[in-house]
Amino acid sequence: MDNQQPLSENQTARQNPWAAPVDRLKVSEVPGEAINLNVEGRHLSGLVKGFGQLWQKTYRIRLQGASISPQEVIKIWKEKFPEFWPKGNRFYGSVGGITPGDVALLNLAGPGGVTGPGGAPLISTGVMVIFADDESFSFMTPEGHMFAGMITFSAFKQGEDTFAQAQALVRANDPIYETTFRLGFGHKAEDAFWAQTLQSLAKYCGVEATTEEKITLVDPKVQWSEAGNIRYNAAMRTGVYYLLAPVRWFGNLFKAK
Repeated sequence: MDNQQPLSENQTARQNPWAAPVDRLKVSEVPGEAINLNVEGRHLSGLVKGFGQLWQKTYRIRLQGASISPQEVIKIWKEKFPEFWPKGNRFYGSVGGITPGDVALLNLAGPGGVTGPGGAPLISTGVMVIFADDESFSFMTPEGHMFAGMITFSAFKQGEDTFAQAQALVRANDPIYETTFRLGFGHKAEDAFWAQTLQSLAKYCGVEATTEEKITLVDPKVQWSEAGNIRYNAAMRTGVYYLLAPVRWFGNLFKAK
């Protein structure tokens, strides 16, 4: 008789940390307060499908003096990922934390934490967890996101100290996003976002530290064949969603009658 017990979700993730391939994204859990736009039914947007210059951005922080292993850092980071984000930004993932295949909604503020009326997000988009194990996890972005590509979160030992790191390999998804990055707004906001996130993680681990950054332009060329990505621009679509709010309100009123 086979007495083997079914594998738990965590055991399955350890055995196969990669998400299964998907054609289109599907959001399984939508909290009542979340704005669910620009994710459902979208394709993933890898580097090949992006428009702008290709960048590698590495942000890391030294947890000097903290008696904590890389595995412990990743466990904390996966379980409490939304709590470390800058004010005004929301990450709506699965209840079980970061797991391969999870599709999360992102409701994002603008630079400096600027939000819309009532704290409404300026951009509604998402990510898919494509990899997660005990030492790292990775997200890939959908069509319409600011960036096309992936970002990997990891922890490692260097000498006596543990480091936490976020490394993105990305390009702007369309010409509008690329323009904001060329003007400096997009890159500054992105750099500040991950610096604050790492500092919040470090503070939770009992460390006050400064984030180190290394920004490398990998490919200065743009991919004009992908300029049509602008039709999925999540920032524009979120703005239109708010502009049409009165129309939806009147429509719902008449339906109720």
